[in-house]
Amino acid sequence: MIEAEKIRQGEVEDLRGAGLEGIDLAGVRLERHNLAGANLTGAHLAGAVLHCDLWGANLMGANLSESDLRGANLRGANLMSANLQNASLGGANLEGTNLMGLNGIGADLRHADLRGARLSGANLAGADLSGANLAGADLRSADLEEANLSGAAVAGASFAGANLLCADLSGIDTRLADFEGACLVGTLLDAV
Repeated sequence: MIEAEKIRQGEVEDLRGAGLEGIDLAGVRLERHNLAGANLTGAHLAGAVLHCDLWGANLMGANLSESDLRGANLRGANLMSANLQNASLGGANLEGTNLMGLNGIGADLRHADLRGARLSGANLAGADLSGANLAGADLRSADLEEANLSGAAVAGASFAGANLLCADLSGIDTRLADFEGACLVGTLLDAV
């Protein structure tokens, strides 16, 4: 197992496929690192700056609260049941990512690429998804109360059974997505 201190000191940058389960890297700054395919299950990364390659990484159950992942490559990663509360993911690539059961309360996902992402059961209350690409994403039964989805691309997305109470859906064509059984009370919608 690679020692956290060696990573913190920048002694190890190529961590492709590394077994880093449960590692404590809270507040670490990783910008040149390659964590593609790394196993970070249950890792503690709260407040970390992760402007790096996390393609296909396993972050299931990881604590990424208040972390900075702006522009990070998380394509195909597993973030099931991860904590991304108040995290910054603006412009991040989350295409095809597993985000089921995610705690993303207050997360910043502006202009993130979430095409085909699995977000069923995710808690994204108060999250900012404005301008995000949610084409083909699965948001069934997700909690999007007071979330901002203005200008998001939603073609083929499923919001079936989702909680969109007081959410902002302005600037999107709701006819392009499935909103069957979704709670739209108080939701800001454009006339279609």
